[in-house]
Amino acid sequence: MIDEELQQWFSHTEMLIAELLEDGTNEEVYHTIEHHFASSDFDLLEKAAIAAFKLGLEIEEPEEAELENGDKVFAFDIATEQMLDVNLIKKETQAMFELAKQCGVDYDGWGTYFEE
Repeated sequence: MIDEELQQWFSHTEMLIAELLEDGTNEEVYHTIEHHFASSDFDLLEKAAIAAFKLGLEIEEPEEAELENGDKVFAFDIATEQMLDVNLIKKETQAMFELAKQCGVDYDGWGTYFEE
């Protein structure tokens, strides 16, 4: 059975891809997909980044941010290059979600850029 939170990320994927295509992004080119990971515990986040690196994934520099309530959070992205194929990105989203869960950090979805 699929985790309820993962199912929400699948819905997000379908909606985001539909919106990008509706807006006219070029569906015939690869898009940079940035999967977002976060944790208030830097050590956990660092362990997740190392685990991802060992899997051969492209890790972007971690950053520190302050939430609206004043709490600090640490975050990094994993970047991939993909076509805007719903099934492919859902599969990738599931792998990223499971990596975050295994490492004890939060998966905060994915985003991309409009391509001409």
